[in-house]
Amino acid sequence: MNEAYTPEDLKATHDGLKWAQVAPGVIPAWVADMDLPTAPEVIEALQRRASGDLGYPTWLDQPTAGPLAEAFAERMTNRYGWPADPSLVRAFSDINQALQVFLQVWTRPGDGVAMHTPAYHPFLTTLNVMERPVQPIEFEPDGNSWRFEVPDLSGCRVLLLANPHNPTGRVFTREELTALAEQAERHDLLVITDEIHADLTYEPHRHIPFATILPERTVTLTSATKAFNLGGIRCSVAHVGHQGVRKALEAQPAFLYGSANLFGVEATVAAWRHGDAWLESTRALLDRNRHTIASRLPSTVGYRIPEATYLAWLHVGRPGMAEVYEREARVLLSDGSFYGPGGEDYVRLNFATTEAILTEILDRLGRVV
Repeated sequence: MNEAYTPEDLKATHDGLKWAQVAPGVIPAWVADMDLPTAPEVIEALQRRASGDLGYPTWLDQPTAGPLAEAFAERMTNRYGWPADPSLVRAFSDINQALQVFLQVWTRPGDGVAMHTPAYHPFLTTLNVMERPVQPIEFEPDGNSWRFEVPDLSGCRVLLLANPHNPTGRVFTREELTALAEQAERHDLLVITDEIHADLTYEPHRHIPFATILPERTVTLTSATKAFNLGGIRCSVAHVGHQGVRKALEAQPAFLYGSANLFGVEATVAAWRHGDAWLESTRALLDRNRHTIASRLPSTVGYRIPEATYLAWLHVGRPGMAEVYEREARVLLSDGSFYGPGGEDYVRLNFATTEAILTEILDRLGRVV
């Protein structure tokens, strides 16, 4: 199942961003899409919908998008022990849109946003464009993992988390989340937490939803798109535990931020309710791949095996190496400088691919390194 696609398949069968925009002979390992078909249950659900009623769904005027909120709440309860309230769920097209909406309704230009750095680069772009200055919480290498010190967050309005973290793959511990929650309480912060990679957490690590620690201050953002390779369906959810933010959102015009897409809801519900067998098989492949990288990379490249995600954060010693690897190894990686402070000497490698393609990637990188 997970070996179904070849590079020829990926370039010929669709116009996906990852493969369609690279030069001939270049292997893309940058944007966070998988080189794998999604769960068959998702495909079957979409086919049933496409051959049936494509009119207005019964949940059209519900901000929770009905079945989407219910499926989210069920998954949070069953998988993470968090009894999420479906009535507090709102639907969006993706995580970035949701983040921008909540910043728009709750903050003003000049309000500080604390976040871990290096950071997911679209978040940095959003904060820059919206003029919300970043208060960095710096990740530092710590043996085989990463650590951070919780700074004084006075002067901030929002604490923005990515847990599991992109790009390092770090999974936050309960002690770390509790320390962050104490800062949020002390400084009256809204906590917006991006938990889109939660289903891609590897044993023995455990994902802990931040809303289980500080529910009344937390907006949780997530989607099935990363774990089930559904980036193009444009569907995400936000669980809005903060009462003031809920009221601010409800005060906006009903259709200002769009509504959930019929096929996006269909795919997401099918993934969360019926796709776990596929997810476990895929995660086993990703688990092997993250260890393969550790065994194959030259010692001159720094690599801490990620605790979650399918993203390898590689320390290559100097800026600009992504361009070198694309030119000389014919492998397209993400340049670490896009990820803000602390990322300049890194590249990010997406290892959500087949073992054959990963082997070729590592062979090419090894020759250049």
